[in-house]
Amino acid sequence: MSFGYESESGVIQKFSFKLNPSEKVALIGPSGGGKSTLTKLMLRLFDVDKGKILIDGQDISKVTQDSLRGQIALVPQDPILFHRSLEENIRYGRLEASAEEIRAAAHLAHCHEFIEQMPKKYATVVGERGVKLSGGERQRIAIARAILANSKILILDEATSSLDSESEKLIQDALKNLMKNKTTFVIAHRLSTIVSMDRILVLEEGKIVEEGSHRVLIRKKGGLYRKLWELQGGGYLN
Repeated sequence: MSFGYESESGVIQKFSFKLNPSEKVALIGPSGGGKSTLTKLMLRLFDVDKGKILIDGQDISKVTQDSLRGQIALVPQDPILFHRSLEENIRYGRLEASAEEIRAAAHLAHCHEFIEQMPKKYATVVGERGVKLSGGERQRIAIARAILANSKILILDEATSSLDSESEKLIQDALKNLMKNKTTFVIAHRLSTIVSMDRILVLEEGKIVEEGSHRVLIRKKGGLYRKLWELQGGGYLN
């Protein structure tokens, strides 16, 4: 497929890949390479200029956006929380969920513990955009919401960026619970977080330039993945 914004041409160029059911695939590369654009295309915030995106063989441009987004759960870097209770914010993942299901999701996302310490526990109102919570706490609420949604496709868009080491450890464990039996697409800057992925796609200037597991790519002399790994030492890409 190909895609470009009105002010730019060819942000995504002749891009083609297939995710197998329950496969965990990471997309990495320098900033501006088109990683987050792919997320927007998969959610149909934009439509591709050429080609198709298929889910189970069905062209996503032929289905309603509500139907599409019911199949995909997104955990972004900066999740949006509402000026509502913690329980209502988690329930947004599946509106008909029971209180027991919400608490089960919170346990898996490692947010039940800090919720229980809140003045009104699950009834605590978090403020506009969750201002009363730390970044790590907001992220865990978003993961609980995604666990509750139980969508078959999961997109993690830099979900562990800008977190302290303690929060990252909890969130990495929560993400493992979330990714079980899910087809998962991970966009990451911190390469140390994606070494266990089934497959890594290296994107540069809108094209896949390398593909393989961490073990395969790290051994590729002169490869972009190996260069990025050595430059950041397991840290962030600038």
